[in-house]
Amino acid sequence: MSIVRRVRDITVATLNERLEKAEDPVKLIDQFLWSTREDIIQAERLYQQYAGHSNHLKVQWLQAEQQKEKREQQAITALKAGEEQLARIALMEKASSEERALQYRDLYEQSRQSTLDLEEQLREMRSEYQTVYDKREYYAARMESLRLQQKLNSRYASYGEQGGNPGSMFRRLEDRISDMEMEAKSFSDLRRMGREFASEAGTTIQSVIEREMELLKRKLDKEGWSS
Repeated sequence: MSIVRRVRDITVATLNERLEKAEDPVKLIDQFLWSTREDIIQAERLYQQYAGHSNHLKVQWLQAEQQKEKREQQAITALKAGEEQLARIALMEKASSEERALQYRDLYEQSRQSTLDLEEQLREMRSEYQTVYDKREYYAARMESLRLQQKLNSRYASYGEQGGNPGSMFRRLEDRISDMEMEAKSFSDLRRMGREFASEAGTTIQSVIEREMELLKRKLDKEGWSS
């Protein structure tokens, strides 16, 4: 993990903790966004430097490859002409060019990989910036809603202190009528429950009487009584 990424992780990790304790979360988020934007600008500059350096290394590598092939052709031409010493010199220069090509290729691949890593970090930081910015807009809207609600509450409180305003008068009347309606409904419910209980009790008693009547009839039948 690069130093840039490690610093970014520490910053993001502490943001939520600081938000919970902040009196003005929007201001804290703005500070975070400003810091993140500065990091993005620096990373973009570093990316351009890496890209330029990678291109330079690639040119050096390809030039060394071309030089190697050129020396090989020169060695072949010298051998065909019977100039073995010149061929050996050309092959020595070919080996030197080949070694240089390998060195520049390795440097290019390292630089290219670093460029790709930095490009990925830039994408993450930009995505992170946008996510936090969207949250900032949401919290700013919530803070504005809270501010307006506080003003509204203050306005209601001032009306209450003045007393006698139509709004509070009708609210009190509404509460009183609601209480009376609830009280009347409670009495009505009690009366209905009483009637239901009486009806159920009457039915139960009637059932008991009929059962007792049946038992008496059976007893009289056994005794030989007939109506």
